[in-house]
Amino acid sequence: MSANITIPANIAANDSKVWFITGASRGFGLELTRAALARGDRVVATARRPETIAAAVGEHANLLSVALDVTSEAQAIAAAEAAVARFGRIDVLVNNAGYGLLGAVEEASAKEVEQQFATNVFGVLAVTRAVLPQMRRQRSGHVINISSIGGYAAYPGWGVYGATKFAVEGLTEALDAELAPLGVRATVVEPGFFRTDFLDDSSLVRVRSEIGAYAETVGAMRGHMAAANHQQPGDPVKLAAALLALADSETPPVRLPLGSDTVARIAEKHRKVEAELSAWRALAVSTDHDDVRV
Repeated sequence: MSANITIPANIAANDSKVWFITGASRGFGLELTRAALARGDRVVATARRPETIAAAVGEHANLLSVALDVTSEAQAIAAAEAAVARFGRIDVLVNNAGYGLLGAVEEASAKEVEQQFATNVFGVLAVTRAVLPQMRRQRSGHVINISSIGGYAAYPGWGVYGATKFAVEGLTEALDAELAPLGVRATVVEPGFFRTDFLDDSSLVRVRSEIGAYAETVGAMRGHMAAANHQQPGDPVKLAAALLALADSETPPVRLPLGSDTVARIAEKHRKVEAELSAWRALAVSTDHDDVRV
């Protein structure tokens, strides 16, 4: 692996970890599986078709490929049980499975929205509920939820997808507060645009109904995404290396942005939020009871 990652001082010396990775047949999940195995860790790699993992990675003594549709809580529980039966523990859960929905909020049908939340939010919840009992028994573990730059700042055309990632952000914040006293941590990772197949038809769903009135906003985004496919600035191999470093940290952050585009977008949003807060502060604080002193 050629990634040059500056490791923070709080990274502990590596010992072999057991990873449970969803959506491991391609993209971030596949690169992370390869990176973890390469350094001697054990990996439970899950996908709807686990044979695709073996085809991509090859046979490996430290690899357990498991069938998992994250929208099935029963499959999530069975996969977690298989992981513990094989390796005895689960140290790092990476909720990576998900897909994008490109379209205006009004364009998205109820079914398209339901399916997006079923995978990107309810799937995260199902797998997390399946794994957490083991981590609580161990009094150790790390839940890593893969969000997006769109989970921190919204974009036209990505409203529904972004809403699922905003939900994952809030869930992760609460999880970390709830789990920290139990020896378990939670981090939400916010990748920018990385050079994976995310913008291909295999990963990206486009709404079936388009409305011409959104041509200047969502229409422009559709064109931009088509041109950006496989031209994204982020390197998935370097992201996998960053996730290894995150898992090794003794004091992991609640949020980890990855990619210069994400860092720039966060800074831009903070400037806008601060400007709006300053402009509307008087009205914002005017709604308190008269006996409240700010």
